[in-house]
Amino acid sequence: MVYILLGSGFEEAEALVTADVLRRADVPVTLAGIGGELITGAHGIAVRADAPVESVKLKEDDMVVLPGGMGGVASIEGSGPAMALIRQAGTDVRLRLAAICAAPTLLARARLLAPGVRAVCYPGMEGELIEAGAVPAMDQPVVIQGRLVTGRGPGAAFDFGLALVGELAGADAAQRVRAGLHYPS
Repeated sequence: MVYILLGSGFEEAEALVTADVLRRADVPVTLAGIGGELITGAHGIAVRADAPVESVKLKEDDMVVLPGGMGGVASIEGSGPAMALIRQAGTDVRLRLAAICAAPTLLARARLLAPGVRAVCYPGMEGELIEAGAVPAMDQPVVIQGRLVTGRGPGAAFDFGLALVGELAGADAAQRVRAGLHYPS
């Protein structure tokens, strides 16, 4: 199961494109809401969460996905249950973690980026990654490092979603979804 955490002010494109691309590959996705059932994104689009973040119980091979959006990242960071899931996904070798845009900076602040790990975030925010010991790969839309996947920003949402499909369902599934989307390779 993939759990996409939605906090007030989340970046809609990053959350919804990712959920859509994963579901096209038959990867189960739950939109986990912080602070209610109806969560409003950074651009005023309200999304109904599938479940409250407090109800999420991670199991082996699950993934936690963090969309960006400054408000969304602040909402996630201010939620004890959300941060507990992130810490669990970031330290348990049986789980996976993904973050895009501003969200990799949350991982830096939570000390979940191993020294020397390559990662990408929204341009201009890479200083926090550097302070955490990570190596920014700002020329890449998506970076995969073991169990961690990071993405640059809203414009990389399809690349991010397809990378997650590749990691979770395999390269053939990612190529099938890419072709169905008519997304350039």
